[in-house]
Amino acid sequence: MTRFNNLFPLWAVLLSAVAFGFNGFFGNLEQAIVPLLATVMFIMGLTLTDDDFLRISKDPRPVFVGVLLQFMLMPILALILATILQLSNQLTAGMVLVGSCAGGTASNVITYLAKGDVALSISMTMISSLAGVIATPLLCSFYLSETVAVDTLGMFLSISQIVLIPVVLGSLINHHAHSAVLRVESLLPSVSIVIVLLIIAIIVALNSEQLLEIGLLTLVAVILHNLLGLTGGFCISRLFGFNLRQSHTIAIEVGMQNSGLGVALALQFFSSAAALPGALFSVWHNISGSMLASYWSQRRSSLEYAMKDQESIDT
Repeated sequence: MTRFNNLFPLWAVLLSAVAFGFNGFFGNLEQAIVPLLATVMFIMGLTLTDDDFLRISKDPRPVFVGVLLQFMLMPILALILATILQLSNQLTAGMVLVGSCAGGTASNVITYLAKGDVALSISMTMISSLAGVIATPLLCSFYLSETVAVDTLGMFLSISQIVLIPVVLGSLINHHAHSAVLRVESLLPSVSIVIVLLIIAIIVALNSEQLLEIGLLTLVAVILHNLLGLTGGFCISRLFGFNLRQSHTIAIEVGMQNSGLGVALALQFFSSAAALPGALFSVWHNISGSMLASYWSQRRSSLEYAMKDQESIDT
């Protein structure tokens, strides 16, 4: 399963190509996006333990800074990029919506591959997901009220159903039936990846015609949005004095949004065009995140090996 998980970006690209060619089959699964997304959030809830909550209470600074960066930096970057590149109102709405979403569940897998602080990653995803129930609709309403109509209450209710309830339910099951969860815990990342891949395939299929007509500026905007989020998350967190593992984790959490949720909300409250940035983000951030994870993991392994080698010389 580890090898399968490590090839996540490859599967995303290959399945996207298949979904593009067989868009009729995957497009018929549109109604499954929300249940699939809720399932991923439920699985994330299953991974949460009392220790995660204890970590937050003991040292909440990295979580607080990371979540604050996520909800402040990403929507502002989206609006700035959309304005500079003169994207349409619907594409701008999609960019801001993705930027206003919580961290994606794929970020936990990427953090693991990067040998980052997995507990911090899960804690940030949990807190940002719960905060996003309120923050996402409010941020969209604030940034988009002058360009498109935003159903703030409807968005709030949808996020509650997709995110809040599944996460809480999963964490409760883990708390009361922890031994049962442990028996399947090793399979949860792979199951999550399979579900995320299916969501990506459906999204690509639904937007296959738009992808053919996509402008270079939209592609540039999505790539820059992700890369600036990763860079900003890392650099700003370092200014707060966090160690490399924490800063790598915060960078991944800030730069990798829950684009699947963004697409589901865009289709429900805006249009298929507004879902396009999220669709592109879903594919791209997994590719960029995996490449970054591979680089950081190799650097960290080399550093650990050098330290151990130096210790053996000293002794």
